[in-house]
Amino acid sequence: MKLLMFQSKRFRFRTFRKTLQEASEQEVDEAVEAVAVIFVHAEDGDAERRDSLMGKARKNVKWIANKRSLRNIVLHSFTHLAESKAEPAFAEVFLEDLAGSLRGGGYGVWVTPFGYTCEWELEVFGDSLAKVFKSL
Repeated sequence: MKLLMFQSKRFRFRTFRKTLQEASEQEVDEAVEAVAVIFVHAEDGDAERRDSLMGKARKNVKWIANKRSLRNIVLHSFTHLAESKAEPAFAEVFLEDLAGSLRGGGYGVWVTPFGYTCEWELEVFGDSLAKVFKSL
């Protein structure tokens, strides 16, 4: 699993094109202020390490958010961070479970529409800690 994480002043996402036929029909256009934006790439083999990865992902997301006292988080499935890819069904459920776990910790959490490409507006803070890549 790969995480590309940003401490963002503002993140806007809008559905652009459906990429998975089985994805539900959605039209979304949302903006979130003061937010940790997490691009998540689930890899082949991650399903076998699901519980361990869930703990590591949650820890890393909370770490980046808490460094700037951000209480909002956006999770986005982003399958461009590695060569191998997990099955879409695993990636979707993992993101939803991670979102639920973070919500249980008091964070506001958005998940971009799964199975869609989105347009983005991403305004990131300037310091180097505002942009972090992790391989779990």
